[in-house]
Amino acid sequence: MSAKIRVAIAGASGVTGSSIVNALLASPEKFEVTALARPASVGKHEYVEFAKRGVIIKPVELVQPSDVLTQALAGMDVVISCMTLNQLKEEMALIAAASEAGVGRYVPSWFGPCCPPRGVMLAREMKEDILDYIKRLYLPYTAIDVGWWYQLSLPPLPSGRIRPKMEYSTTKIIGDGNAPWAFTDNRDIGKYVARIIADPRTLNKMVFCYSQVLTQNGVFGLVERITGEPVPREYLTEEELLKIISESQSQINTSNLDPTVMLNLGMAQYRHLLGIRGDNTPEHAKYLGYLDAKELYPDMEATPLESYIKDAFEGRVKTVYS
Repeated sequence: MSAKIRVAIAGASGVTGSSIVNALLASPEKFEVTALARPASVGKHEYVEFAKRGVIIKPVELVQPSDVLTQALAGMDVVISCMTLNQLKEEMALIAAASEAGVGRYVPSWFGPCCPPRGVMLAREMKEDILDYIKRLYLPYTAIDVGWWYQLSLPPLPSGRIRPKMEYSTTKIIGDGNAPWAFTDNRDIGKYVARIIADPRTLNKMVFCYSQVLTQNGVFGLVERITGEPVPREYLTEEELLKIISESQSQINTSNLDPTVMLNLGMAQYRHLLGIRGDNTPEHAKYLGYLDAKELYPDMEATPLESYIKDAFEGRVKTVYS
């Protein structure tokens, strides 16, 4: 019997981290899972429940590179970051420690839509800075992007039975609504990650994962058909998005890093690349050098959007970031 793959995850209690933990725990014969948690957070409900299911909870601060952090990563085959960009310093410290510990593969916190590396989105540029640092250390890596979540894509229903978190979601039709996007159920992210980190073909590569390619008009129409409720259409134009982007960038250029300004910029840039530029497609991902997870793992069954809509309508899943 081959040895288990030892995986350490930072940010395991979040939405993406939990998806990955759940998928790895589904194959206990293959993976040993460690969650890196701040000492003050080890008592969180999520970590307590993970521990009951066999996850090793390792308390460690990620504030700066340290011998303690390096020691925590000793012997790990894979380190996965699911931290946010607000934790950029912590991610850089984790990368340095992973390199020092001789980790076999580092998965940075990407897990977003596909788009060009520079000039389109500030968040993507920050992620590229992370990857540049990894490469300067010659740390083996796999960068994984996952398209746009189903969970952020549904419009609100008049009945209130679907009520997305509006500021994080694409609840308005962007442009004419006919641009194709790659969508993913965030519950499937972990299933892809479990395959990718055990696959030598993906080492030092970018991988693009997605469940379906649809247009916003297609998504809204599917919601109406499944729920039987009419969905009012509101539209967001390119001009409106560019105005938000320009104003937010001007505020940031004056050293205003207010979280609200950063959120406004980030969401406007996400909506622009998705609905106006049309970056987030498998074809563009392949052009940019990604491997296609559907080609790598043709046997993997992704959750159809129709199933997610039914789950959301019947209250079997909750809104993320609520």
